[in-house]
Amino acid sequence: MRMVLLGAPGSGKGTQCGKITGRYAVKHLSSGDILRRQRKLKTQLAQKAASYMDSGELVPDDIIVRIMAAAIRETSDGGFVLDGFPRTIDQAAELDRILEDADGGIEIVLNLKVDDDTVMRRLTGRRVCPECGAVYHVRTLQPKTAGRCDRDGAELVQRTDDKPEVVANRLQAYHRQTKPLVQYYRQKGILHEMDAGREIEEVTKAVFAVLDGFYAGRDDKAVCRCEQRGSQ
Repeated sequence: MRMVLLGAPGSGKGTQCGKITGRYAVKHLSSGDILRRQRKLKTQLAQKAASYMDSGELVPDDIIVRIMAAAIRETSDGGFVLDGFPRTIDQAAELDRILEDADGGIEIVLNLKVDDDTVMRRLTGRRVCPECGAVYHVRTLQPKTAGRCDRDGAELVQRTDDKPEVVANRLQAYHRQTKPLVQYYRQKGILHEMDAGREIEEVTKAVFAVLDGFYAGRDDKAVCRCEQRGSQ
């Protein structure tokens, strides 16, 4: 399955991608994670993208498309869920071209809808472990010891792109450039929308209902891990 997860920053795309990859045979391709990995490796493309990431601006199309196209090519079986890409109509069109060349295309798009106030609360309160990447929240997911990771005891930090002024810029960029993708994929007849302001478990149920229905109409049902386990 080749899937795109749409939604504003903080809509829960990363969380739901984790649920999806645990249930279905797809690889999670997060543009943010991929860019941060490339940044640590100090690749030339990632260095060019760094200034945009730190200010909350969208990474230019030519840079992000090259990085994500390489990640897509690395998927062995072609099954993936894209998180954070595409973010513009031009990126979506280029993604379509890349996948057409590989004898495939995006089959399903999920749009996680959430209001801006919720996004601000979620992202500005997020803290991460710089060692293992574990994620916490100052109100809703606190560590056992204040300010310290439960796994390795490292001091938790606030990512640069989670600071209030940067989150505000990210939201503006989303509404200006990314939100039109909803209509782009709606016109293709592959868009499914759901309220992502609810509890995580409720959003996951809605996501699974859509994807289970998608798999029910396919011949290659073995790609659904839940059927391999013999459970729902």
